[in-house]
Amino acid sequence: MSKKLIKVAIAYDFDGTLAPGNMQEHAFLPSLGIDPKSFWSKTKRKAKDNDMDEILAYMQLTLEEARTKNFPIRRSDFMQYGKGIEFFEGVETYFGRINLYAKEKGVIIEHYIISSGLREFVKGTKIAKYFKNIFASGFEYDASGVAVWPALAINYTNKTQYLFRINKGINNSYDNYEINKFMPEKERYIPFEQMIYIGDGETDVPAMKMIKYQGGKAIAVYNPKIRAKKNKKSPKQICEDLISQNRADYIAPANYSDGSELDKMIKLIIDKIHLENELKKYIK
Repeated sequence: MSKKLIKVAIAYDFDGTLAPGNMQEHAFLPSLGIDPKSFWSKTKRKAKDNDMDEILAYMQLTLEEARTKNFPIRRSDFMQYGKGIEFFEGVETYFGRINLYAKEKGVIIEHYIISSGLREFVKGTKIAKYFKNIFASGFEYDASGVAVWPALAINYTNKTQYLFRINKGINNSYDNYEINKFMPEKERYIPFEQMIYIGDGETDVPAMKMIKYQGGKAIAVYNPKIRAKKNKKSPKQICEDLISQNRADYIAPANYSDGSELDKMIKLIIDKIHLENELKKYIK
């Protein structure tokens, strides 16, 4: 009789976690000839002027800028831009390696994205095939595949609901009945204790805090190449604050290479989950 594998979920933010900067800045904004700083400044102004969610503001501005420049905004175009996204060191080989390591421990890993960025961008990347689900902001498309309206906006606070969706095995964003329905802990798809959340900073605080509270592990990663500036902390300093404020369990540079600090950290958490499941066998 084959041994039952232990399910572990690892949920990742995307921007600043798996790839430097914002995903729109890699290929999409440059192709439109738009300066990223100008785009995000307009986004903040639009949100403030209209008392508007900032994610919805950037999504609407994306459509406006593309239409102004008579640029195609089809689903397939967004996915094409995703191919131009560059990742942190080791990311492209990380998923295969960590899956193999986990399997040797009797663990099967399910990878998820929980991001405010666009799901079509992520679906166009080289690593899209590794994710069980990509929970990210997205558009509604017409019969010709042209983006017409924001269908889903994932902001910093509602990221937490997707951790519950993973926990309960709900692989969609629309089903509000199942997400709110009571489910005994023993019937849940993946226990929170067997979940890891990896994010890059303050926008991930609600998700990190919640996963910690529920018994999972939160890792804050940072780009070590970015230094502190006048009146602006470095990514590392922001992550250090998350530790001191008890919002994250661990911090590490965003380097996913074999043998890196982050790689070792994730493997140790997998080991811990494996050992805790082994110990449960001796509970009478």
